[in-house]
Amino acid sequence: MSTVKRPYQGTHKGPEVTESRTAAALVLADLRGGQLLDASFERRTTLLDARDRRWVQELVWGMLRTRARLDAILADRVRGGIAKLDADVADLLRLGTYQLLHMDSVPPYAAIGQTVQLTKQRHGIGASTLANAVLRRIDRERAHIEPVVPADPLDALAQQYSHPRWVVQRWAARWGLDDTARLLSANNTPGGIVLRPYGIDRAQLVALLDGAGVETHEVPGVPDSVRLAGSVALTELGAFKQGNCYVQDPAATLVVQYAQVEAGSVVADLCAAPGSKALELSRRAAMVIASDRHGARVDRMLHGFGRLDADRLQVVIADATQPAIVPVDAVLVDVPCTGTGTFRRHPDARWRLRVSDFAVLGALQKRILRAAATVVKPGGLLVYSTCSLELEENDDQVATFLADHPEYSVEPPSPGTVPDALLDGGLLRVLPHRHGFDGAFAARLRRAA
Repeated sequence: MSTVKRPYQGTHKGPEVTESRTAAALVLADLRGGQLLDASFERRTTLLDARDRRWVQELVWGMLRTRARLDAILADRVRGGIAKLDADVADLLRLGTYQLLHMDSVPPYAAIGQTVQLTKQRHGIGASTLANAVLRRIDRERAHIEPVVPADPLDALAQQYSHPRWVVQRWAARWGLDDTARLLSANNTPGGIVLRPYGIDRAQLVALLDGAGVETHEVPGVPDSVRLAGSVALTELGAFKQGNCYVQDPAATLVVQYAQVEAGSVVADLCAAPGSKALELSRRAAMVIASDRHGARVDRMLHGFGRLDADRLQVVIADATQPAIVPVDAVLVDVPCTGTGTFRRHPDARWRLRVSDFAVLGALQKRILRAAATVVKPGGLLVYSTCSLELEENDDQVATFLADHPEYSVEPPSPGTVPDALLDGGLLRVLPHRHGFDGAFAARLRRAA
């Protein structure tokens, strides 16, 4: 993998590069180094104001959602193809092209001039000359710029919706081309911010948001949640700062509702970070033991719970493969997974995913599920969940577990707990292209008394 060159040290003239564009370039460098998008974005935009942070997010997330199409456009205008370029130069060209073609608020001269100057700073005059020529040509041709559509339908979908071809191929084999196209399109549609009220009811939260000038909408299937309209600086909202709400995609809410833990029970959430499912469980449970193996993730979880002044939660650092707790009434394991159900929120994940991840994560999921079973009381409940769409991580894991643990069986929740359309043989299955939320899977497994 190409690494970022040291910044070019020669003298140069030109417009000063904005902090926002510099931050975007640094985030992409972090991604190439193996960091996750959300964490890099938070670190690289700390000093930016809310408006600039939103601009960087629009640029980076948007570029990642359209990367394959941008590459097809650039491939016809870069001699030798984009694959031969330094990886950082290629990313800078993608950023500049995205601004030209998709960000109407950015004047063409700014998109070109800033990208050229940033390329010069990072790679020198030769690379900046290339960037200038390529971006000016794209600007001239923008009114009719469309890459050639590949003859192979899978290649065409991969290019049109910017997903790796092998991912498109496996989904097409499962759902067919039409449904796959709808899924790919859903993955490129921003999910928006959905809030859950905490310590107040939905009507009170809506009133607080309305008072702050924030438009809200209902969430079909999850009536207590509130969807925010448009772009909102969440950390500047009084309702958020005062601990009256927290962020949770409807799919995650549905997993906890599907779990239907008994009121007054003791529940362990063994893979709890960032903590929203533990919060949701605490609405019914007498106590939720929320654990994660990574201290930094536990610290963030504690910070989030502290903002809400949450109670009935005990936070610990612990490895889910070796849970050091006495058996409890219910255990939730929201296991590490490929996250293919969350591509709309994490567009970097589609480009980071490898075929080998299924074997590596599958082995870990199996270990966690088996370990979790040892700390469920007789007659208790074990809930296995993922944010994956893949059968290997979902149905196959549950089938293998049940074959090895005859004392467990699938037990659907009570009728009406979640919409019937989300249940598949007693299992919860949320699909972005059919239900409009992030993808999620859960299995409710009852241990014999």
